[in-house]
Amino acid sequence: MVAHVNTVAFEGVEARHVDVQVHIAGGLPAFTLVGLPDKAVAESSERVRAALHAIGIALPAKRVTINLAPADLPKEGSHFDLPIALGLLVCMGALPGDILERYVVIGELGLDGAIAPVTGALPAGIYANGRALGLICPAGCGSEAAWAGEDVDILNPRNLITLINHFKGTQVLTRPLPLRAQEPAHLPDLRDIKGQESAKRALEVAAAGGHNLLMNGPPGAGKSMLAARLPSILPPMRPREMLEVSMIASIAGALAQGRISRARPFRNPHHSASMPALVGGGMRARPGEISLAHRGVLFLDELPEFPPQVLDSLRQPLETGEAVIARANHHVTYPARFQLIAAMNPCKCGHAGEPGYSCRRGPRCAADYQARISGPLLDRFDLFIDVPALNASDLVLPPPAEGSAAAAARIARARERQIERFAALGREDVLCNGEADGKLLEQIASPDAPGLALLHDAANAMRLSARAYHRVLKVARTLSDLAGCEQVARSHIAEALSYRSRHRPARMAA
Repeated sequence: MVAHVNTVAFEGVEARHVDVQVHIAGGLPAFTLVGLPDKAVAESSERVRAALHAIGIALPAKRVTINLAPADLPKEGSHFDLPIALGLLVCMGALPGDILERYVVIGELGLDGAIAPVTGALPAGIYANGRALGLICPAGCGSEAAWAGEDVDILNPRNLITLINHFKGTQVLTRPLPLRAQEPAHLPDLRDIKGQESAKRALEVAAAGGHNLLMNGPPGAGKSMLAARLPSILPPMRPREMLEVSMIASIAGALAQGRISRARPFRNPHHSASMPALVGGGMRARPGEISLAHRGVLFLDELPEFPPQVLDSLRQPLETGEAVIARANHHVTYPARFQLIAAMNPCKCGHAGEPGYSCRRGPRCAADYQARISGPLLDRFDLFIDVPALNASDLVLPPPAEGSAAAAARIARARERQIERFAALGREDVLCNGEADGKLLEQIASPDAPGLALLHDAANAMRLSARAYHRVLKVARTLSDLAGCEQVARSHIAEALSYRSRHRPARMAA
């Protein structure tokens, strides 16, 4: 007799069907597991044997063969323990096999028969919902899996004996409830920042259109403070965005107690981060910082201090919105539609260009420092803003009257205009101006005649690339949305160009 149990393997955030086939036959006692298992899967034989012994069931002294089909699909993770154990129970006659045909099963077994939480419960639940199946998962993953849909029959036992009793009818498991994470009561507010009105304006424009922003200024000017206040003005995620972000967090094991949140991700990796940590990869091809920042913000402080190879690895994800991790026998793709916010000093000492300051190395210090950032990466920023040092007279001023609440209201209205505009064009997949491609920009960001003339002259004078030209149009479209205008006017083009021209002196010096 061969028992079949449904489970899944994960490729990125997608769940692939795996058929756990269990066979017990005569012969010398052995426990063989085949089907491209990794080390964690191969060790499941000992965990399963001990868990069954803990509930008073011993494996027969026969040859046990476990096949994880399809055999050419790599199997990673400890969530295959529970389906293997249930398949063995079916083969031994302890459970009826027809019951398990209606479920997808994931879970890691402890030596005492407890079922430990695993990663990927939400993608597994969505997979089960798409195929009209139920889901058996650990109790610690129940609230996470409940977000897959109200129609999914979810069982979340704490241990193996509880699940067996449920199938026998002596104990009833209730369906878990989806849980929401508690939103932070107080976020850093823009009212905390004195001065830097131009930088705050650029931050608002970047938030309204999902644009990439580079801030350049001396140490202590407030660049990190500005970036830390970006979450307080970003609009909350829509349901579809919440699902995308939560699936990535589920695969990464970053959903605390299975609770999901409407707050957009804000990732702030240290400049010593490696390429696999930032882009994704490693032995099991886990999502990196750019995927964990999907639909949110990736803040890179001290941008030139990152290794050049790591920074250049961001170029393709910034264009495609995906992080592709190549392996010898397969490819893994994670979503990576993030907003890049970066901060940097003008030179190694940080004081180049300040009045009354002279560097011993002269202009070469700033040129060498800024040359660590490649031109193609710089071309992918939509806005460049100088953040000058503050004087003591600025710090004694009273707090500004307008804070994050007023800016967030303007940004929410601008985002709604963009979503409605893209929906009218049949592009529900595009949610903000920063995601629009060149063809779509021709439909939504056509400037008036004076604006078009200014853009034409500036593109020739500033030698804008085709990418830079389109990014100016994106920013101008966002500026018109913030102003409540349907037409992109000359004033919007002029302001967008002012954000684009600030980095040119540094690149010419390099």
